[in-house]
Amino acid sequence: MQATDAVIAEIAEYAIGYEPESELAMDTARLCLMDSIGCALLALNYPACTRLLGPDVPGTVVPDGSRVPGTGFQLDPVKAAFDTGAAIRWLDFNDTWLAAEWGHPSDNFGAILAIADHMSRKSRSEGDLPIDLRQVLTAAVKAYEIQGVLALQNSFNRVGIDHVLLVKVAATAVVTAMLGGDRAQVESAVSNAWLDATLRTYRHAPNTGSRKSWAAGDALARAVRFGLSAMTGEMGYPSALTAPDWGFQDVWFGGEEVTLARPLGSYVMENILFKVSFPAEFHAQTAVEAAFVLHNEVVERLDEVKSITITTQESALRIIDKTGPLNNPADRDHCIQYMTAVGLLNGALTADDYEDGVADDPRIDQLREKMVVEHDQQFSADYLDPDKRSIANALQVTFADGTSTEKVVIEYPLGHRRRRDEAKPVLVEKFRSNAATRFDDTKVQRLVELFGDQSALESMAVDELMDLLVPSDNAR
Repeated sequence: MQATDAVIAEIAEYAIGYEPESELAMDTARLCLMDSIGCALLALNYPACTRLLGPDVPGTVVPDGSRVPGTGFQLDPVKAAFDTGAAIRWLDFNDTWLAAEWGHPSDNFGAILAIADHMSRKSRSEGDLPIDLRQVLTAAVKAYEIQGVLALQNSFNRVGIDHVLLVKVAATAVVTAMLGGDRAQVESAVSNAWLDATLRTYRHAPNTGSRKSWAAGDALARAVRFGLSAMTGEMGYPSALTAPDWGFQDVWFGGEEVTLARPLGSYVMENILFKVSFPAEFHAQTAVEAAFVLHNEVVERLDEVKSITITTQESALRIIDKTGPLNNPADRDHCIQYMTAVGLLNGALTADDYEDGVADDPRIDQLREKMVVEHDQQFSADYLDPDKRSIANALQVTFADGTSTEKVVIEYPLGHRRRRDEAKPVLVEKFRSNAATRFDDTKVQRLVELFGDQSALESMAVDELMDLLVPSDNAR
């Protein structure tokens, strides 16, 4: 019998056997769930997102189907995973992980919630106990860890692969385990996920587009499908990574090994990066914070600005350093110059600032044309240092008379673990604001109180939470 690749086997063993003991990890998972749901609720205000949601065949009714937060939809788990994942990711406002590879582990909630909700409803219909939210938080810790540890030393973007592959692998492993899969079934499902590498063309000029906002949803739908198929006995591919010539490593990595840089535990959840105050690709978060600092000094002297210097890390140079026309919101929220310009002009940055109406302000491109983006080697070293994991940027504005602002250096954004206590109350207010776009004050307060109580949340049934997230005019 063919041996299973070591990385696939280790992921499967972890997915079925690990139980988090870290209070910090479970507390952070609670915040991640709250934040992810809030991001999804806010995204429902944007038609470009909502037009993708709902049953593939209008009017379809799915017994024991999965709810999509903030909507009246109750769908099969595959489509529900797509919809929930797309909504969470749509505005680039959900949590982030940065290493050799980048990504957004909260994407995984799309699949975890869809499967847990379906399983909970199915259990009730069969007279059994529903799934509680502790199981959701546990699954999240594991999905975050698989995705994040794979990202530590394996750079998929350097060979043109989109990071949603790691969402697919992580979600597949966890979903299959949630469904009751044994080690062999999880291995089979995960091996299929590795065969699904996707190009990241849609994240880069000249093709930057909205697919980057639903790519994770697509990965999650595939993950759920792989999990369900594995439970029926569908075969796997034990050497999907290592097979000569046709395996992932030979085809994509030039023979280099895919590795797990550390033992799988709860490291990633404990160190996750939140986007707290504004939606922006994470490598630019500290640049935008620096722009806020300089806003009052610069906004009254725009005509006098001679140059603007952004000093950043190597990863930002590769993915969000953009000049020339920006064609759509997906293009703009991945341009460090655009985000910094809006921060200097407004002292704030919101999801609406990426829309055409704001982008038409000629002052934004006038400032962009005066920007120089430079690389700081120390910023890049500290970015990769596991004891620091900084995401530093510096910003300085020089005026025509030769004077300049101070050089504002910010190493750690508000959502960093080193600023977690400072971030928590702001994160709650972010959720409150996002939820208020869909629900009345009474329901918003109930949700805020629920997510503020670890014990109450963990003991709540998943389907009860998902029903609570249905707007009253959509309730059935």
